Amino acid sequence: MILIYKKGGSLKSNMSCGEVKSSPNKHKKIMKLYCIGGKKKLVHAGDDRYVNNVDSKRKAFKARHKCSTAKPGTARHLACTELW
Repeated sequence: MILIYKKGGSLKSNMSCGEVKSSPNKHKKIMKLYCIGGKKKLVHAGDDRYVNNVDSKRKAFKARHKCSTAKPGTARHLACTELW
């Protein structure tokens, strides 16, 4: 899926809180708009050069990135919840 945005347009204004879309950034898989404490934060995560649906790698990824302690609004949290 390729998303095209108008030059000068804000990605945040085109998204609702909690919405996940594919990222237009090079080598990133997804982006999510977090709304925490009245502020909007756009986070990009995931390297598109790697495959995430391998069960044998899931446990190692979650341990390596300490997914149990990931705070909402961070790329680590986004990768742990949406990708793995």
